[in-house]
Amino acid sequence: MSEYHIETKCVQAGYRPGNGEPREVPIIQSTTFKYDTSADVGRLFDLEASGYFYTRLQNPTNDYVAAKIAQMEGGTAGMLTSSGQAANFFAVFNIASKGDHVVACSTIYGGTFNLFNVTMRRMGIDFTFVSPDCTDEELDAAFCPNTKAVFGETIANPALTVLDFDKFARAAHAHGVPLIVDNTFATPVNCRPFEFGADIVTHSTTKYMDGHGAAVGGAIIDSGRFDWMAHADKFPGLTTPDESYHGITYAEKFGKEGAFITKATAQLMRDFGSIQSPQNAFYLNLGLESLHCRMKQHCANGLALAGFLKSSPKVEWVSYPSLPGDKYYDRALKYLPNGSCGVVSFGVRGGRKEAEDFMGRLKIFAIETHVADARSCCLHPASSTHRQLTEQELIDCGISGNLVRMSCGLENTEDLVADVEQALG
Repeated sequence: MSEYHIETKCVQAGYRPGNGEPREVPIIQSTTFKYDTSADVGRLFDLEASGYFYTRLQNPTNDYVAAKIAQMEGGTAGMLTSSGQAANFFAVFNIASKGDHVVACSTIYGGTFNLFNVTMRRMGIDFTFVSPDCTDEELDAAFCPNTKAVFGETIANPALTVLDFDKFARAAHAHGVPLIVDNTFATPVNCRPFEFGADIVTHSTTKYMDGHGAAVGGAIIDSGRFDWMAHADKFPGLTTPDESYHGITYAEKFGKEGAFITKATAQLMRDFGSIQSPQNAFYLNLGLESLHCRMKQHCANGLALAGFLKSSPKVEWVSYPSLPGDKYYDRALKYLPNGSCGVVSFGVRGGRKEAEDFMGRLKIFAIETHVADARSCCLHPASSTHRQLTEQELIDCGISGNLVRMSCGLENTEDLVADVEQALG
């Protein structure tokens, strides 16, 4: 469906029923699959045939939905995971292991920052965090001989910085490594990172893609463009035989288009089992079918709220990429011309206590750790999602004590603005 627009892909991509088959993506709620001979199963284990033998690795429902997201992003292969955290972990761990190094933006989501800075460091992988606004020279200096990837977010959560794709892709490729981008907030409706040089895209499908707070999930999509064999010494997991799969060399057998996702499935999903449930994949697909419609209202509400907040004397600052005058406005016009997202970050004048008091007076916006679905919600990151960070790490992530993250849902625009106005007092 590469010739179709994103709206058509949201509805039609991934699953094409045959004559007399279900019109809706079927839920294959089965852990195992039956075969006639041991030889048939053996070919699956040897990766000589496509098919399913255990849902811990793959499931048809998941693959239909992953294929839809891959087509929406313009990629060649995709997989669903149990969460966005699992997707980011798999995307990095698939090519980096003990003794390796990764360059990452400092403003990434706090949970991802902790995954990298604490958990994966314990696994022996080192990380260097750089400002999204670093100079070319500063970015280049962050690389090491053992660097295996660069990681960033299209729109950072909750700092709302916009990634300079050109700069980060150029640096990654100059050092022979892929650029991995978390595209959760923009979704492929508003940004397709592969068009700007990214190589791997991840998503927390829990957010806008699901859109209704119904199902936790994640996704990884491969552009199919990074030449692993051209940098064979850097990526032995892809370019040398895998003895746990009978000596298969993924980059040779599956090429640029399929090596990354095949390895992530055959190795990581096999061993970690972070599979998305078929039921959740079904819910996700329902959300994807309306994603293009919903993003327009999310963005309209976000822009209207940001405009009001900018005019309020009770607000110290406002961050929203699509708001004229925002620090990242020009970058958003370049990479997100159709809108950014429904999330607005701002600072309540006075400080941390005033921010918490403001949230307690809201009536429509609910205090939740969630973000980016049909119902509006808000969060004080310094005391919740990012509370594990030091004061300096909070500053490095672009988070102040008075920062409030507002996620505009699909409610009436005037009602949302009025709710915030009365809560500011």
